[in-house]
Amino acid sequence: MRLPLVLALPLPGVLAWGNLGHQTIAHLASTLIHPSTTTWAQTILNDTSEAYLATISTWADTYRRTAEGAFSAPFHYIDANDDPPRSCGVDFERDCLGEGCVVSAIANYTRRVMAADVLDAKEVDYALRWIVHFVGDITQPLHDEAVEIGGNGINVTFSGRKTNLHASWDTAIPEQLRGGYTLADAKAWAENLTAELAPRGKFGRVKEGWVKGMNVDDPKETAMIWAKDGNSFVCDTVIPEGVEGVEGEELFPAYYEGVVDVVEMQIAKGGYRLAKWLDGIAESVEGKKGRKGVKKDGPGPKAPGKGKGLGPKRSVEESVEEEWDLSGRDLLPEGAGVRGLLSPAQRRREAVLGSGDLYIPRLSTKTGVQ
Repeated sequence: MRLPLVLALPLPGVLAWGNLGHQTIAHLASTLIHPSTTTWAQTILNDTSEAYLATISTWADTYRRTAEGAFSAPFHYIDANDDPPRSCGVDFERDCLGEGCVVSAIANYTRRVMAADVLDAKEVDYALRWIVHFVGDITQPLHDEAVEIGGNGINVTFSGRKTNLHASWDTAIPEQLRGGYTLADAKAWAENLTAELAPRGKFGRVKEGWVKGMNVDDPKETAMIWAKDGNSFVCDTVIPEGVEGVEGEELFPAYYEGVVDVVEMQIAKGGYRLAKWLDGIAESVEGKKGRKGVKKDGPGPKAPGKGKGLGPKRSVEESVEEEWDLSGRDLLPEGAGVRGLLSPAQRRREAVLGSGDLYIPRLSTKTGVQ
């Protein structure tokens, strides 16, 4: 039995998949994408280093904690109002209300990167950063689940340390598996996963199924496929015996050993999907002819209410305004995007986190609620 390494390691703040998970997904993607995609992405991000994706992979978590970026907090998850472990499932019209979700965000920012010829450079840069992060978020099963605020309200211990189920999946389990959380640890994990994605690796025969139905021209439907896939593990793996089966329990080693293979697979899945997604976007962007290049200067992203915004049924070409609103809400279900229109799960989130700053992550020293 492996020693509980997390006891010896200082735990960073709870950030979806944690730094280790997101940086591993980004590193893995950077090793798998086409060289021309690398050049395209490095140009947008103005970074030619080897870690050009990994270093920006957690930017979205930092940005959402700022006054300017607080509007983006709900884009990190979709609250599936299902009934695990009896039934799991995601419904866009039911679950992506309020101020948006990870599905609408992936769709919106994919469209914006693909509209690089009509957006300024900063907006394209931000949109790419969000894509890199959200494609990772959506593979974490508890980012596709409403029960107990995505597991934040399920109190557990991990190697004797008080935490919650969401934080355990985000951080404790990956760090226990790899024995660290640095950028070097992420790179090493990505190298291991690259080998496992090879034809004779443990993911070699299943990886193509991870991108089945993927279509950069239909990003909302693609993101829904990913959300449903992640959500399916809530019933089968995360809480197969319901909340009562884990509430107040010690997760190491028994629970850990039962789920760690799925955690690693989801990290590999995130990296593989991200690589294919970026390849598809880059191919689409580079294939455009007779369009203006990315503007070199501009006002940058606008928080909700500061720009003219995009209507829910308007195409990219019809929606381009002098000032873009990057709130990620133009693909929401009809009637959504209104603060008062919340699902039961979102109302619970507001009640727990406070109505004054709904969705702004605030860590509890006892539970790590985010």
